[in-house]
Amino acid sequence: MLNKQILNLVIESLKEIGEEDKKPELLKVDKTTRLYGQNGCLDSLGLVRVISNVEEKISEILKKDIVIASEKAMSQRSSPFLTIESLTNFIVELLNSEENA
Repeated sequence: MLNKQILNLVIESLKEIGEEDKKPELLKVDKTTRLYGQNGCLDSLGLVRVISNVEEKISEILKKDIVIASEKAMSQRSSPFLTIESLTNFIVELLNSEENA
């Protein structure tokens, strides 16, 4: 359930930015959509905006404060910022590790 909730938050954030920036490609995304890197739909500023937006939504809805763009994220063998699904999985992992800390 948490995974689906976070997936929806990420997609919602992308759609909000798509509407603000008039980028139709961000309005039709799914979990396989490439976010960043080769063939990604976001530049570095767009990625920062999505991360910030998702962190804010998690804080508001789940009452948990997390930092997505951390040393842990940057040190991953495979970047969590490649696709919506990889970002979602990384966030769920962060939230689960917070609960177990």
